[in-house]
Amino acid sequence: MRYLSYILIGTLFGFVMTKSEAISWYRIQEMFRFESFHMYGIIGTAVVLGILGVALAKRFGWTAIHGRELRLNPKNLSVPRYLFGGILFGLGWALTGACPGPMFTLLGQGIWLIGLVLLSATLGTFTYGVVRERLPH
Repeated sequence: MRYLSYILIGTLFGFVMTKSEAISWYRIQEMFRFESFHMYGIIGTAVVLGILGVALAKRFGWTAIHGRELRLNPKNLSVPRYLFGGILFGLGWALTGACPGPMFTLLGQGIWLIGLVLLSATLGTFTYGVVRERLPH
């Protein structure tokens, strides 16, 4: 039954991504060219909802799956870490026209070429896991 809820939430997410045009390469291009506020509005809404969700989770003592306590570790606010990571993420987003959430939505819509992007993202994540200990953090 739990998996059914995941499928329903994922379907709803894909529907919202499609209807908001967040999966549109043209909308993403407009954002990177600073020609439209559309995507910034979507991202800003997600940030605000995330802040509210974390605040509510802390206030009401919500737990993770199987009743485990939610732990939010403090972030290391190292400028190079986020600068280089953000640049890599942004370059990938600009080159492919999709960040991780919309990639799955595009695949669900039958755009099979995005599978190559998903494979590359998975390979990049795996490679990072292999070399992580040798990188400056």
